[in-house]
Amino acid sequence: METIMYALAAVVLALANIGTATAKVRRADTVTAGLTTVGVPDRWFVPLAALNYAGAAGLLIGIFWRPLGIAAAAGLVLYFLGAVAFHVPVKDWKGIPMPAALLALSVLTLSLA
Repeated sequence: METIMYALAAVVLALANIGTATAKVRRADTVTAGLTTVGVPDRWFVPLAALNYAGAAGLLIGIFWRPLGIAAAAGLVLYFLGAVAFHVPVKDWKGIPMPAALLALSVLTLSLA
């Protein structure tokens, strides 16, 4: 049962990361506006997207090889913790809900792994 729960959480989190990574690469206004608000330079968009893609791949492979899933989930916890932390100093309260939700989903996925 816990394998099914991990797989479900991993797939949902992987899809969310693929979506946000693709938005970064395509420079979607909804994502890039939030990143520039907190001071993330434009040149970081692709490397951050690569981290999202890597996390998604690690989660999906982790369904079959759990150590990679654990590492990917832990990495995404740190990634989204950093994302939330970037919003706090500039008081961008409206930008916090999405990374906070992805942080919560990352923590859930890690706990299920």
